[in-house]
Amino acid sequence: MDAQERTSVLIVGGGLVGLAMSAFLARLGVPALLVERRSGPSPHPRARGVNPRTMELLRLLGIADRVRDAESARALAGNHGIVAVETLAGRRLGELAEPYFRGVRDPAGLSPESWCMVHQDELEPLLRDRAVELGAAHRFGTEYVGHTETDGGVVATVRDTASGRTAAVAADRLVVADGAGGGIRERLGIGTHGPGALARFVNIAFTADLTGPLDGRRFIMCYTTGTGTRSALLPVNNTDRWMLHVLRDADDASLPGPDECAALVRAAAGVPDLPVRVDGVLPWVSAGRVADAFAAGRAFLVGDAAHVMPPSGAFGANVGVQDAHALAWRLAAVARGDAGPALLDGYDAERRPAADHAMRQAVLRSRDRPRFVGGGDAPPPDPDLEPDENVVFGPEPDGTPGRRAPHVVLPGGTSTIHRYGTRFVLGHGPAGDGWGRAAAAAAADAGIGVDAYGGDDAWCAAHGVARDGAVLVRPDGVVAWRAATGPDDPGALAGALRGALAAPVPGAAR
Repeated sequence: MDAQERTSVLIVGGGLVGLAMSAFLARLGVPALLVERRSGPSPHPRARGVNPRTMELLRLLGIADRVRDAESARALAGNHGIVAVETLAGRRLGELAEPYFRGVRDPAGLSPESWCMVHQDELEPLLRDRAVELGAAHRFGTEYVGHTETDGGVVATVRDTASGRTAAVAADRLVVADGAGGGIRERLGIGTHGPGALARFVNIAFTADLTGPLDGRRFIMCYTTGTGTRSALLPVNNTDRWMLHVLRDADDASLPGPDECAALVRAAAGVPDLPVRVDGVLPWVSAGRVADAFAAGRAFLVGDAAHVMPPSGAFGANVGVQDAHALAWRLAAVARGDAGPALLDGYDAERRPAADHAMRQAVLRSRDRPRFVGGGDAPPPDPDLEPDENVVFGPEPDGTPGRRAPHVVLPGGTSTIHRYGTRFVLGHGPAGDGWGRAAAAAAADAGIGVDAYGGDDAWCAAHGVARDGAVLVRPDGVVAWRAATGPDDPGALAGALRGALAAPVPGAAR
């Protein structure tokens, strides 16, 4: 075994969430090493709906514009809606128009960002490159073997997949981003809850010119009954690059061969002689599961290692990236000595309820789709279905502690959201000049940096405070504390800051 190396955080898994984790930590100056057994990011398009909250985080990393300039993002920028047809060339059955569904319409008043449709095989390399730019260390072709926990951290054994040589890595913390089937969660003894497996699918990536049967339509997804089973066409570039999701028998784990794949594509398109090139076939199981704990000792679960949910609603990958952001600032605060280990308890306390909520809503959406695809008179949707905004942003952001801080446009056109991401921030009304001094005193008391800024009357209304009131916002954009009026007791802010560095905010769940 090679000599032991040392890092602050060891990340196992180099998919979308693991790469995001490494970028967030690098941005905060936390040394981290990412290991991934594959030789590089996945070449399969896979997930593609990046919601506004995640786009805010990509903006924080400095790559939002790069993401929007990706080939698939530019190609799909005008796509909207989910439709159902017999075949792409055949009879239209309907369109999903339920109140809970917003598709990729902008969340007016909730975010400075909008949805972006970009495929995972383009997003992952952008995240990888940005993480490296920020100083992250990645080691692809390196497999996690196991780890032991010590009084001062963890010691993991990793193996080079080409040479077979093993090495030891010592770290303060372990972040588990090895996906739904990675196995580390089970080794940690953490179970799951939820409905479990819902359906088995294969995802066929293919090249075929569908501009004829498409006839100028631009949708997010098109359900089709032409294959004889529930299937869905998803555009990659709206012309000749596509994906086809095909429902399989629950006990059929086999993969269709090239000829069967091509026949399924032709059946979905409704063009019997369509030239088709099959580019890849990926099996997957639609499921709803959430880990019973997001942490065990010095190990923390993020992404699919922590939760799996159906793709309906595009919540899964987005919740995973948001897990990484929520964990990163906590790890950074502890690594810098700004907070004690108790701050890390808030990760499980806050993110697990958020994942539970998103998983339940994704399952409800998944179960609602056959009703919509069936055409004709359909029963109403499940009354427990909530609007997409509730799942993405949580309860109304009105300045209440535990909720997302409101999006308010500031002079110059920037958003309050752009102020959050690195340090605690104290925002105050136009008559709250004394809060700047209180913030400086609280920062000195806690031994950390606190930024301060002033808002206008619209800012006060959005945050539920008077003109001399203030709110304290954590680095993850969650309101930690609110004072409706001026700083009669400046020491209260110092106490609130110390409290926010030691425990989760009551009610925080997004």
